[in-house]
Amino acid sequence: MTTTPFKLPEPPRDKATLRKQLQAERMGMSDRHQRSVHLQEVLMVWLLTRREKTIGAYWAIKGEFDALPALYRWSDGHADRRIGLPVMDRKTKELRFHVWYPGCPMEEDAFGILKPKDTEAFHPELLLAPCVGFGPKGVRLGYGGGFYDRTLAKLDPMPYTAGLGYAHGFIPWLDAEPHDVPLDAMLTEEGTIWDKDA
Repeated sequence: MTTTPFKLPEPPRDKATLRKQLQAERMGMSDRHQRSVHLQEVLMVWLLTRREKTIGAYWAIKGEFDALPALYRWSDGHADRRIGLPVMDRKTKELRFHVWYPGCPMEEDAFGILKPKDTEAFHPELLLAPCVGFGPKGVRLGYGGGFYDRTLAKLDPMPYTAGLGYAHGFIPWLDAEPHDVPLDAMLTEEGTIWDKDA
């Protein structure tokens, strides 16, 4: 008697369904804290190789990796290093980055995500983007709003971009769409997956 080997189901090809599945997997990870600790270490080591002094980051939601502890350690004691969080322009749907520091005044944006209140805007040299999923050669799967792609299409000079996410989100068949701006690097708890500078 022959048996059919067990095969894991292929992720759905519909991006909306794929986003929901990957978010549910991320929220359900029993070892997410440990993965986060590993990714904090990966990010800290990677930042040691970078020359940029201004970094645009994000306020973690829906089980995303929180980069702010690593960034705070990166900036601590360096007056010339600045961290920013995104503030959405309601008209253009583009992001501006405003200075963030522990304890700075915060307020909710239109989506209920915290943003700095009345801090200085700046142009990031390095931009860290949260990833729901990712594919080969810098393809990023976000939440579908297009905020990062619109922002990157307008920023001049273009910042170096690095995606942050957990390794479960790698989708080998994920292709870029015409409006997608590929990431320059991708970091997970397993290390630097992609870095065009390496």
